Amino acid sequence: MLDKNEVLQWVGAGTIIAGHVLNAIGPAAYPYNIVAFTLGTIAFGTWALHVANKPQLIVNVVAMTTCVLGLYNAWG
Repeated sequence: MLDKNEVLQWVGAGTIIAGHVLNAIGPAAYPYNIVAFTLGTIAFGTWALHVANKPQLIVNVVAMTTCVLGLYNAWG
């Protein structure tokens, strides 16, 4: 059985992969690619916070900032 940390990482991996697939589709997938990256970043950020992985947490804070800016530009 998967524990909470593995679930967070797999959800993060799946949604980040979905974001890359949507990027490959092109402009027609905008802003859903950013939504996928945001969900993946939230999952990985939650995991990084839970296991106190500071370098990964910093990466996710920066990624979340860019996701929020992208979503604001898309819908703001």
